[in-house]
Amino acid sequence: MAKDTPSKTANNGKARADGFSRRERQIMDALYALERASAAQIHEALAEPPSYTAVRTLLTILEKKGHVRHESDGVRYVYRPVAAREDAGKSAIQTLKKTFFDDSAERLVAALLTQEDIAPDELDRLAELIDKARREGR
Repeated sequence: MAKDTPSKTANNGKARADGFSRRERQIMDALYALERASAAQIHEALAEPPSYTAVRTLLTILEKKGHVRHESDGVRYVYRPVAAREDAGKSAIQTLKKTFFDDSAERLVAALLTQEDIAPDELDRLAELIDKARREGR
């Protein structure tokens, strides 16, 4: 049996290192943008949505995983993310760091620097953040 490559894994809907399938990530992105929304509103917000039933099923899965909560609003459920987007991002970065970079911040940052086109002003801000971390003893 062939080993899954990262692109194959992302394309066939299996969970990636951040714990989300491609569709779950799309739903979370829409929910973060909307802040709170019904399944119908999330379905509407997706560029190439699966069926409405699939969106509802994925929301149930995300709720069981602890990523979203719902409240009743009449006959419909209104969903919202459990964690703030920034907190969820930090958690995903920690998972990626541990999974792919042997828990090394240096290796993670080096991979970003070699894979991304980074504007000079962003590099300057990164250098300032590194200097600040050094001053703070981190």
